[in-house]
Amino acid sequence: MAEDKGLAAAWAAVEALARRPRPDGTAPHSIRPLLAADPDRFGRFSWTVDGLLLDLSKTSLDDRALAALLALAGAADLAGKRDAMARGEAINATERRAVLHMALRGAGGFRTGEEDASAEVAAVLARMRDFCAAVHGGALRGATGERFTDVLNIGIGGSDLGPAMATRTLWREGAPLRAHYLGNVDAHAWEAIRPRLDPARTLVLVASKTFTTQETMTNAALVRNWLRAAVGEGAGQHLAALSTNLAATAEFGIAPDRVFPFRDWVGGRFSLWSAIGLSIALAIGWEGFERLLAGARAMDAHFLSAPLAQNLPVLLALAEVWHVNGLGYPARAVLPYDQRLARLPAHLQQLEMESLGKRVTLDGAPVGRATGPVVFGEPGTDAQHSFMQLIHQGTTPVPCDIILVARPDHPHADSHRKLLANGLAQAKALMRGKDAAAVEAEMRAAGADAAEIARLLPHRVFPGDRPTATILLPQLDPFTLGQLVALYEHKVFSLGALWGINAFDQWGVELGKQLAGPILRALEQGAPAAGAQDGSTTGLLRTISGLLAG
Repeated sequence: MAEDKGLAAAWAAVEALARRPRPDGTAPHSIRPLLAADPDRFGRFSWTVDGLLLDLSKTSLDDRALAALLALAGAADLAGKRDAMARGEAINATERRAVLHMALRGAGGFRTGEEDASAEVAAVLARMRDFCAAVHGGALRGATGERFTDVLNIGIGGSDLGPAMATRTLWREGAPLRAHYLGNVDAHAWEAIRPRLDPARTLVLVASKTFTTQETMTNAALVRNWLRAAVGEGAGQHLAALSTNLAATAEFGIAPDRVFPFRDWVGGRFSLWSAIGLSIALAIGWEGFERLLAGARAMDAHFLSAPLAQNLPVLLALAEVWHVNGLGYPARAVLPYDQRLARLPAHLQQLEMESLGKRVTLDGAPVGRATGPVVFGEPGTDAQHSFMQLIHQGTTPVPCDIILVARPDHPHADSHRKLLANGLAQAKALMRGKDAAAVEAEMRAAGADAAEIARLLPHRVFPGDRPTATILLPQLDPFTLGQLVALYEHKVFSLGALWGINAFDQWGVELGKQLAGPILRALEQGAPAAGAQDGSTTGLLRTISGLLAG
């Protein structure tokens, strides 16, 4: 189906601005002239909500580009689609499901059809709170009477990445439990965790909506056998499930009162706020988990009510459209300058790439432009000594999100000042670059002769005009982490609305699962059946079978 004329015209206006020089003759990707010409650019291209600051002044967005992008948001009916999501309409059209992760934060008023989604969430949260209180207070113990000191979450994808990221970010010494996450079906992962755990003191959460996920159930069987070897038939006292399949959880040995459900209107990558977040609450305490929900709820309120021109998730999404569709930048780096956020890039990889890696529109037609970029990242300053060389001097610009935390949780002020200085310097260096004249002057001042300058000059020039969005948090705590993650969730929704794609299905994930079954049977049998696989896969299977036999 062809695009609506108004939407097509809005896209054309954005794309034209990205191709043509500005009225002052500067290129549309140039950033330095914008900052040089406008002393108040930071004030006009940064926004603060509940203490979280978003700065887009080091991107090449100018007033005309931002106006065109906001017109695009209007033509795409982003606000209308946002409100439809909040009303519980089935905006996940391919699966005919509502998308109500906002309801999980504990706010009232969310419904889907005749169902009161908020009431259901409140009931599950109350059960989670009571369970945490029983574990933390010692009323709920292991089979040998020991209090639990560790919680092991077994899940994969959204049942692992989000909770693992949040717990790593928020856990502090003295917190109620130590948390561990087992996702990969590779048993080396379990063997790395196992020596750190005492089975008598370990509570195990099995996180799978259907309770059939191959990787999760394989790992769950390994861990259940480990528990049984240590505590015998009392292993069930160490198990709980995050699932909707009561028959399967009972068969596995988990009592119904230890099963915490979540609904199909919760996508895995949006689910850390749900029962899937039980490991977070057990590890950091219920009060911390409630503050995490409160931070996300505050960002929800902003996203649902703020005009688009001051709406942080929408502005972040519009900047991405400018970079991906206007300027043709196919990737984005996430650089949190806080070691506690080390797993945030991995969570955002799933959140964004699983949501936005789509090649057809909602009506099934091929998309007419690029959709989700490649997302990758690493904490600063580690990133500066790994892939930042490419970002500074590579052939294709890579926009960066630089995340800074103003106040640390440690007393080492000098270390933190150096961390912040590096983050700010990277953003400035990417924007400013270093031209040939500056390189030559620097080398002359250092005593280099003309031949040496000529030899090294091309290698030491930095093009600059590489965009960064800076997100500044006053401190890193449960509330601000909730804000930050919800900011990115709503950015994903906004991009789906702008690109006309379904950001809430993931059919590509299923194909590999379907093909793995016959390949597994071939490995179990020791050789593939003739003609069952393509020639390459058959060759690999035969080689592997030979190595295993040898």
